[in-house]
Amino acid sequence: MKLWGGRFSEDTNQLVLQYTSSIGFDVRLLPYDIRGSIAHARMLATSGIITPEESRSIIDGLEGILRDYEAGQVEFRLDDEDVHMNVERILTERIGEVAGKLHTARSRNDQVALDMHMWARDAAKALIDGVRRLQHALVEAAEAHIDVIVPGFTHLQRAQPILLAHHFLAYVWMLIRDERRLRGVLDEIDHMPLGAAALAGTTFPISRETVAEELGFSRLYENSLDAVSDRDYLLGLLFACATIMTHLSRLCEELVLWSSEEFGWIELSDAYATGSSIMPQKKNPDVPELVRGKTGRVYGHIISLFTVLKGLPLAYNKDLQEDKEGVFDAVDTVVPALELLAGTIQTMRVKRDRLSRAFASDFSNATDLADYLVRRGLPFREAHAVVGHLVSDAIGKGTNLAGLELAEMQARCPLIQEDVYEVLPERAVIEARASRGGTAPSAVRLQLALVKEHCGMS
Repeated sequence: MKLWGGRFSEDTNQLVLQYTSSIGFDVRLLPYDIRGSIAHARMLATSGIITPEESRSIIDGLEGILRDYEAGQVEFRLDDEDVHMNVERILTERIGEVAGKLHTARSRNDQVALDMHMWARDAAKALIDGVRRLQHALVEAAEAHIDVIVPGFTHLQRAQPILLAHHFLAYVWMLIRDERRLRGVLDEIDHMPLGAAALAGTTFPISRETVAEELGFSRLYENSLDAVSDRDYLLGLLFACATIMTHLSRLCEELVLWSSEEFGWIELSDAYATGSSIMPQKKNPDVPELVRGKTGRVYGHIISLFTVLKGLPLAYNKDLQEDKEGVFDAVDTVVPALELLAGTIQTMRVKRDRLSRAFASDFSNATDLADYLVRRGLPFREAHAVVGHLVSDAIGKGTNLAGLELAEMQARCPLIQEDVYEVLPERAVIEARASRGGTAPSAVRLQLALVKEHCGMS
């Protein structure tokens, strides 16, 4: 098959055609390609480059293709290479030679750049919506469990008691940063590339501003080379996706741990869990596990695009075709992950009875005992050593700090008095941490007010 004609005298190798064609994945750009082409056709007419009648015929034809595409009635061909040439071929079949005037004053280079900008803008908005849903689910969970105390961990070892709401809100703050990052990406996307043509601009008297206004862009690329070769906005989108997945993966790891028998803090809804093919007692946290597992593929996509871009001379190179599949897959991975985790959080059950027994034999109040001694004049390092000995004493007796007799404590440090037992209960430990950002109920309520304002829940 002779694909190009003109200076080409030999048939195109079929394997080359299969290898270079992108219609298999860029077909999803068709709605954006149509919208961009309609704006271009309208501008060509207002600029006097084509007649109003020609523009109307082209626009009517494009709108018909979009309707048929949405109805699943458009046939795409591999030998047309990509979505742009498929649309042009279909348009020509429907309205005749006037369709060829649509490509005046543009190239596929700036055309695909425009399509990707419009797609990325919608993708970023979909991600923001997903982030917002998960924010709301976590805020609601925090409010519903404002009175629940859980062990806090460092090194996955019990450290100090915290409110479960405090733990949930930590992820809300991460998601607030994710949302801000995505809004920054939206600002980066807000540059209109059409009019750069192949790389050097065009000889026709076009109005790039008119196209930008119709398509909702507030700025133009001011350099035609940059316009067709820039993929920084996709790197930004991938970075935002990768960071979101980092946060989701951490949350998922905790959901997996908390739903295990060893922790037993939560039970996942049947709607968000799966069973075992052989063990009937199992209830597996497959949604959190798969979100955790899919994080790596999103990381891979950003590294892949960095690698594509790192050695490219200006302006357009075929390598840039490799920008699409990875970023499409990243967004297709993150959006449902956000939705599924929001549902998981909303439907899980916190096992309050199990958590009420969580501090029966631990030492997460040890720092408060050290602080108690500091307030009585003992240097912190000495207080730290005293409490360490008391922990050892309690372990030897098979109890915790509150289980030691006053005389046993005073044998280690005579500064300890009867009121020590008022600072050791986990509720007292929690309420003592009222500094801003702390885990005391008063501080957590302030956090709730702040995040609800950030998340539009006030």
